[in-house]
Amino acid sequence: MHMVFAGRVIEWRGPAPFYFVPVPEEQSADVQQVAAMATYGWGVVPVEARIGEVTFETSLFPRDGGYLLPVKNAVRKPLGLVAGDDVSVEMTVRLQG
Repeated sequence: MHMVFAGRVIEWRGPAPFYFVPVPEEQSADVQQVAAMATYGWGVVPVEARIGEVTFETSLFPRDGGYLLPVKNAVRKPLGLVAGDDVSVEMTVRLQG
């Protein structure tokens, strides 16, 4: 399942800061339709994503009925992304086989 969406980078403060792009409601609903075939546990869903010219693999975190796309420092720093930046995301859910 491949999708494209726009979102805003958010920062989640905890013991260490983490950065995410919330997956919009419509795309989250699409992910939920295949989540059982994709998840490897705890409700996380493996994806391949692209922001700008950087492609990376990660797993969506379920949150409040939707999903958060983690944006690792290895992705965020080369693109100069900070909390509040708007980004365009291309994402493919990786089904477990």
